[in-house]
Amino acid sequence: MIVLKSTQKEFLTVLQSVAGIVERRHTLPILANVLLRKTGTALQFTTSDLEIQIRTTAQLDGDTEDFSTTVGARKLIDILRTIPADQTVSLESSQNKVILKGGKSKFTLQTLAAEDFPLVQESANFGPAFSVPQKALKDLLNQVAFAMAVHDIRYYLNGILFVAEGSQLSIVATDGHRLAFVSATLDMEVPKQEVILPRKTVIELQRLLSDADGAIEMQFASNQAKFLFSGMEFVTKLVEGKFPDYNRVIPRNHKNHITMGRAAFLASLQRTAILTSDKFKGVRLNIDPGVLQILSNNAEQEEAVDEIDIDYTGDCIEIGFNVTYLIDVLSNMDQDMVTLELSDGNSSALFTIPDNPTFKYVVMPMRI
Repeated sequence: MIVLKSTQKEFLTVLQSVAGIVERRHTLPILANVLLRKTGTALQFTTSDLEIQIRTTAQLDGDTEDFSTTVGARKLIDILRTIPADQTVSLESSQNKVILKGGKSKFTLQTLAAEDFPLVQESANFGPAFSVPQKALKDLLNQVAFAMAVHDIRYYLNGILFVAEGSQLSIVATDGHRLAFVSATLDMEVPKQEVILPRKTVIELQRLLSDADGAIEMQFASNQAKFLFSGMEFVTKLVEGKFPDYNRVIPRNHKNHITMGRAAFLASLQRTAILTSDKFKGVRLNIDPGVLQILSNNAEQEEAVDEIDIDYTGDCIEIGFNVTYLIDVLSNMDQDMVTLELSDGNSSALFTIPDNPTFKYVVMPMRI
């Protein structure tokens, strides 16, 4: 039976859209596979890692009999990548194997039974669905995802907080040393829903969301979230736990404000970061009326000093930061100007965007 017949590009694009969550090595061998389920001319592709499940359907030529099997997702992708994009490829079933043909090449691959593929059990009590433009959500995630924790013992920090309430969607990430917050207005009213999406889910959404027109529909349950977009269904488990109260972390009424060019500030930090030590990524900011001085040094007694002219008439402040935390936020913004708000050298600093109250980034100072 011919399961599908299409160009290499078409087959590879569909396969790659679901294969991001597939691990090459897994305790359950079948989880390295993609579930193929043929109904008429529609071919459904499903992958899972037991916590996330991604499914999409494509109309690819081939026989119209009903058929299902599972085959190694990464192997298929690796093979397809070696075939020209405009080459016609076919996938045929033969006993307990599938045969991939393209040009004069032929690959026989082992399969595992479709009925053994562990599908994620979907929650029966999802809340009301609401949607936002895909590009808007992708931009929101990109503005905060860098602040997520990585393998933190406080597991609830290894992800981002989604809060939908009324007509506002807020997204927050923190690793305990810094916090990024961004919000957007929904075009509908929704009851309050608060969930923590796992880090892997966030990274996969960033990969899959498109800059093109089109909306993403979201639904949250107590232990799951479901996203529908671009013909894909994305179901994920949520992180259980209590996320820190971000409203208490974001400082209010800092009296010293410095608005400066983002690109110039970023370039200065990148230069001075060269002479920080690998373990100790500290830079010192000396802020005086009219001038911002950035300094770094290392164990070899080397030192970097850089200066930026600023429009500032506030207090003289000396404050230290992990330079990576500053570079991260500036690299993930595309605005021309950024505002740094400070109280003194010992309190957390707040980065904002002029005339844009929807983004806030808090970073703790560092003793240098």
